Amino acid sequence: MNDLTLPRLAALVPGLAPSCGPVRLVAVDGHAGAGKTTLTARLAERLGGAPVVHTDDLATHEEPFAWTERLAAQVLGPLSRGETAHHEVYDWTARRFAGSREVPPAPVVLLEGVGTGRAAVRPLLALLLWLEVDQDTARRRGLLRDGPELAHFWTGWTREEDAHFAADPSRPFADLLVRQTGDGHAGHAGYTADPGPGARRAPGPYGDRQ
Repeated sequence: MNDLTLPRLAALVPGLAPSCGPVRLVAVDGHAGAGKTTLTARLAERLGGAPVVHTDDLATHEEPFAWTERLAAQVLGPLSRGETAHHEVYDWTARRFAGSREVPPAPVVLLEGVGTGRAAVRPLLALLLWLEVDQDTARRRGLLRDGPELAHFWTGWTREEDAHFAADPSRPFADLLVRQTGDGHAGHAGYTADPGPGARRAPGPYGDRQ
């Protein structure tokens, strides 16, 4: 049942029921370095330029996973009311929030980042995708992408990620488990998907939402 390719998924998502006011909020979760940003960008393109919220913009060095309140106040609240959201953007080099980003209440909005399938967000999701890449592989990709000078950051991040998923896992609630075929970081990835543990949300033959 892994014939749900990216083009087919993009065609099915607009048929889901709105989940956050008028918006169909689709979360893309998985381990750091798994390739979530690449998958999300390609899905957004297939959806005609759907807005994307990256939780890296809401996280900080001190609070890498404690961004729920910022997300709720600055993004989810306005979208649920059919309003354009404006959220702060964290500058990881300057170590402070600098600037903001606008998110319109489009028919589909993508929420990308580690932990986007957390319990506090799931009730507002139309669909939860988990990018099925094991943590060791994801970390190797991340280190290759970021370079050895950030190896110490990855050590701390992995510890924080482990603690987060131990307390508030996402994968057991994923509607679809997405797998790459090819090299996602080189821009040549294809994707297939299988029903996840939360497949009742999945569109078409992957769940009960037809």
